[in-house]
Amino acid sequence: MQQRAFGTACVGAAVLLVSACVGSPRTNGATASGATASGATAPGSVAPGSAATAGAPSAPTAAAPTAAPVRDAGVDLVIWCDTVHKTVLDAYAAQFARANGITVAVQVSRDVRTDFTNAFNAGRAPDVIIGAHDWAGQLVRAGAVQPVVLSAEARGRFMPSAITAAQLDGRLWGVPYAVESIGLVRNTALAPDAPTSYEDMVSRGTALKDAGKATNVVLQEVGRTGSANYVYPYLKAFGGGIFADQENGDYDPAKLLVNSAGSVKGAEQLAALGRSGVLSTDVDRTTADAIFDAGKAPYYITGPWALDAAKKAGVGYAISPLPSIGGRQMQPFLEVQLFYVSAGAKNDAFAQEFVTSYGARTEVQVALSRAGHRLPALTEAYTEVSATDPDLKAWFDAGRAALPTPNIPAMSSVWGPLGQASADVIDQKSPARERFDAAQAEIVADIAKG
Repeated sequence: MQQRAFGTACVGAAVLLVSACVGSPRTNGATASGATASGATAPGSVAPGSAATAGAPSAPTAAAPTAAPVRDAGVDLVIWCDTVHKTVLDAYAAQFARANGITVAVQVSRDVRTDFTNAFNAGRAPDVIIGAHDWAGQLVRAGAVQPVVLSAEARGRFMPSAITAAQLDGRLWGVPYAVESIGLVRNTALAPDAPTSYEDMVSRGTALKDAGKATNVVLQEVGRTGSANYVYPYLKAFGGGIFADQENGDYDPAKLLVNSAGSVKGAEQLAALGRSGVLSTDVDRTTADAIFDAGKAPYYITGPWALDAAKKAGVGYAISPLPSIGGRQMQPFLEVQLFYVSAGAKNDAFAQEFVTSYGARTEVQVALSRAGHRLPALTEAYTEVSATDPDLKAWFDAGRAALPTPNIPAMSSVWGPLGQASADVIDQKSPARERFDAAQAEIVADIAKG
């Protein structure tokens, strides 16, 4: 994968920056599965359970499913997505069904990746799914998805980093529709100005805590098992990271950087922050959200997913890039959401047409952005939504230095061990060098298993 930072890759276009689960931050484990199923109807219609209205939808978010989706063999085109995006996709699926004289069903899954994998192995996969770009490595290796075809002109309408993230081994494996990364969210009542550095942030946060105005200096998801997504910016700041680059810009699974000098330096920063109580394994995502929404912390390192609750709680906030630490700029991961086409699609032509034509439409990406509060991958769509949503512009600025999350198969061996190593270092269980050496060995061994 070409290592292109998001902001510089936009080359003058005002466009930006995502988790293993669609529309939610990355976690190290799978979530529970579930979905609703739809039956077949006459050609030119959407199957039962899918809305048949055209244009951008205004209906509420679909209800959460309780069982894994089951593909209806009688439906021409089946799309699996999360609850957040179902209403939007229902509307455009209806348009596509009428335009092509076919039946289309949009079904909800609480764990698209797991449900899709299981269904594909059983020979009952949907035709299209939406999911994170870093699923590509494992899906491609399993032969579960097929490349998508976009002309050079069509690709030029997307932010370059989104297209880069969707590529593996020189082929495009999905149509990008959204991008995101983490940044710094601050409570403007406690911290009206962005900090000049991580050290400045800690100093200001400590003063607020000492004055009884805050309970936490800085919030960041850690938990008992850690989170590689939040650890990466600390490692990258000092020249570390996860994988080195190959000559062609792709990540090199044979060159792991977890215990490199730069990564260990970043881990030592985590250890120091844990020792001083700034970061804690007692703070997971739920705890961090609750503290910030109660107005008890000035700073929160998080992503767009945390803001809905803050708004509802009446917390005034502002978004800015991650600060420098030790004089080095932190760089988050860039997460890109894609439309994938199943290798087991009932009709390849319809599936390809839907993702490359409808998935790449400005109006569709605008509607998906407004539903999920994520930045569109199309530059034109971003320009439209950012004109009325200042948060999206702020997330764009926060993600200018973001780099695509590795999408090679070997990345699946990294999440758990690196997350746990970071949690242990923050919790003072092991010295940084010793613990990251062990994580490196564990990851290398797991990658070797294939």
